[in-house]
Amino acid sequence: MKKIQILGTGCPKCRALTENAEAAAKEAGIEYEIEKVTGINEIMKFGVMVTPALAINGEVKVAGKVASPDDIKVMLYQ
Repeated sequence: MKKIQILGTGCPKCRALTENAEAAAKEAGIEYEIEKVTGINEIMKFGVMVTPALAINGEVKVAGKVASPDDIKVMLYQ
């Protein structure tokens, strides 16, 4: 199972990234869990200074932009 974490305070870009991540995981047909990390201190523990950010299994894959579902699908297999 992949743990997908969306790092951000809940802004529109964070919501768009969440939707894209969910779409990518569904298209990939994998088991996944999405967690929203909204606390600034928690986000900083990932070393992220700009949101939204996406982490998969605790590893930050992208920060500061909304990745497309196709890009996220590639990240899920890395």
